[in-house]
Amino acid sequence: MELQYICTLVIELIQSRLLAILIACSLLYLLGNRYGHGISHIPGPVIASVTGFWRVWVVRRGHAHRTSIELHQRYGHLVRIGPNHISVGDPKAIPIIYGSKPVFNKPNLFSITDEAYHRHQKRAVAAAYSVGSLLEMEDAVNSCSTLFMSKLCDYAASGCSLDLGVWLQYYAFDVVGSLTFNKRLGFLEQGKDVDGMIATIDGILVYSSLIGQIPYLHSILLGNPLLRVLLPSMEYWDKVLQFTLKVLNSRATFPHDGELKAERGETGKDQLTKWNKVKDADETKLSTRDIIAHTSANVFAGSPTTAIVLRTIIYSLLRDPARMDRLMAEIDGADEAGNLSHPITYQEAKTHLPYLQAVIKEALRIHAPAGFLLERHVPDCGMNICGQHIPARTIVGINPWVVHHDTAVFPNPGSFMPERWIDSSQEKVAEMEASFFAFGAGHRACIGKNFTLMEIHKIVPQLLREYKIELAQPEKEWEVRNVWFVQQSGLICNLERRY
Repeated sequence: MELQYICTLVIELIQSRLLAILIACSLLYLLGNRYGHGISHIPGPVIASVTGFWRVWVVRRGHAHRTSIELHQRYGHLVRIGPNHISVGDPKAIPIIYGSKPVFNKPNLFSITDEAYHRHQKRAVAAAYSVGSLLEMEDAVNSCSTLFMSKLCDYAASGCSLDLGVWLQYYAFDVVGSLTFNKRLGFLEQGKDVDGMIATIDGILVYSSLIGQIPYLHSILLGNPLLRVLLPSMEYWDKVLQFTLKVLNSRATFPHDGELKAERGETGKDQLTKWNKVKDADETKLSTRDIIAHTSANVFAGSPTTAIVLRTIIYSLLRDPARMDRLMAEIDGADEAGNLSHPITYQEAKTHLPYLQAVIKEALRIHAPAGFLLERHVPDCGMNICGQHIPARTIVGINPWVVHHDTAVFPNPGSFMPERWIDSSQEKVAEMEASFFAFGAGHRACIGKNFTLMEIHKIVPQLLREYKIELAQPEKEWEVRNVWFVQQSGLICNLERRY
């Protein structure tokens, strides 16, 4: 009876103090976040230091890249943006964080995190991303360019406006298909989002951008195996995989043993063919599963990033007629001198269009495709960054938008000024190059950057050589939304054939 009485008394006491207990536990948790990670000396918003949900709120607004720039302007090179997160804004920290030694591991739920495995995979596939390998497929890119120009001709003839930003992504998707599978994916032919891939990728990015701030929730959301059974339509990743397998099946077969079998006598120069040869020679270097993963990655990331840069170039030039005229004069001059083919080759653009190089570089600077921190874990030894000791396992990273808008390196950083890459001193150009972070840095730098650069060098001068472009509503600004990739919408244009 005494034990029962004591238990009852304890229960009543707990119930009467439950709210106070919950409040006390919550305060202890928040104080632990604030002071328990060894980075309380790093300045930043107080609320960010106690909960990761502050980052979710910032990301959900769609302008996290602008918020990051403003925070660094207020607090300096180091800003605490989470209980265990530090945003670094000093370009000099790029080789420290993203160099090879000591290794800052990549914390991410959505990609390869094991450094040894990543290096192994990169060695197996990197050759197919080289400029030389891509140039072997230049005729396939030319085919996409020719089809793209013909589709635009229909709009020019009709006098109707078009969403050029969407069509640029259709073009980028078909180029990815040509280089990866030696097969266009149908976006240009059909003039639509084939199998809803663009919408699917957008859904993945929205989810990843939000849950990436509080990754422990992934295991009970889309990372929950039960959810795939109950709500299969919610599993966006399956849609990308299914689309990739559909394209792979049009080029190869999957027998009952699950092995990818290339077509007999296949001699193509595309990535799938090259990776099949690596697999056939040594499956320890590359497996069927690896090939599917790499081709899916191309489908997922290859078109949004390139389309972002292409939109930035066109929009920035349309907003700046003097610089548009300068670039068009350069293209026309090279054309009249007989230095440009139909379609324009990558090497011709690199050799004869120097102002185009500056335009591309400046577009990548002013509107980098990625708008979040490229996160890394501080190694076990800890690290000195910007004069401050940062303890082991702290998540640090640099946002390309922050270093690209550093006024000490890039005067008037919000202005589109291609001339800065041409007219500056050699020392200044070297400083800007060291701060250039559009494709990341180190061994984790974007492996597909040559994809993007080749497409841009070819299609931008081709487009401006053939068409006069105007904004349909010049008084209206386009919309920008950061969902990991800083995407734009509203590039509505009118076209007129130049000849």
